[in-house]
Amino acid sequence: MFTQAKLKEKQRKKKEAESMGEEAPPKQVPKTIESMRVKDETMVNKEDTEVMLDEAQDELATYFNRETSPQILITTCDRPCLRTNKFCKELKLTIPNSEIKYRRGLDLKKIIPQAKERGYTDIIIVNEDRKEPNGLVITHLPEGPTLHFKLSSVRLTTEIKRVGEMSKHKPELILNNFGTRLGHSVGRVFASLFPHDPQFQGRRVVTFHNQRDFIFFRHHRYVFRNNKRVGLKDLGPRFTLKLRSLQKGTFDSKYGEYEWVHKRKEMETSRRKFSL
Repeated sequence: MFTQAKLKEKQRKKKEAESMGEEAPPKQVPKTIESMRVKDETMVNKEDTEVMLDEAQDELATYFNRETSPQILITTCDRPCLRTNKFCKELKLTIPNSEIKYRRGLDLKKIIPQAKERGYTDIIIVNEDRKEPNGLVITHLPEGPTLHFKLSSVRLTTEIKRVGEMSKHKPELILNNFGTRLGHSVGRVFASLFPHDPQFQGRRVVTFHNQRDFIFFRHHRYVFRNNKRVGLKDLGPRFTLKLRSLQKGTFDSKYGEYEWVHKRKEMETSRRKFSL
């Protein structure tokens, strides 16, 4: 009964607006968390000369100038559980030119110089808590930056229904809603993990979608049904990231200089600004 009454009221208002024509009142915008948010003033214009100069001189410039190709080292905390190991193996399949090396008690500060000597461009560290992956650290070599994320909602390929078969083609990369200066920096780090030239015949696509400061990772293969329709097949894994900090240079938890740190009280209001 309530639904029918609501539908009739909606139809009545629509007819009333049509009869009034140009004199009809403006359509009301519903108040949602998304619509109430205050947009950040640091939104980036890609054609901004200041931004272009910064990018030409930052730590990731060698990748975007095609002077280096990604070589990724994936490692874990000490004595990782089975689920964390499986997650690392799926990351290795998802990210081309990556390999897994186990810590074996080595401190991360000792691993970084060895990784530089062996030509790695990035290190991905997967942390865990209570036998569940719960943190991700990405440090770009040789001069940083370092990003620390909270990792949640991990779903392995074996936990996804009707999962597709993954090929070895280099994937395409989609970065959604990384519009601020901070988001632009984070997006450039994600981009530097993947090869420059995707192999389009593989129809693989990796997506980092930022919404309400959560970054959703998805991995699909697309199929053209006809000239107008495209189908998606989930390849896995799936997970969600939440940025905790952005640090200059390589990983240094004690003396590192932080460009940005998540402040919980400032971020938990419905009118908070876009941070990414």
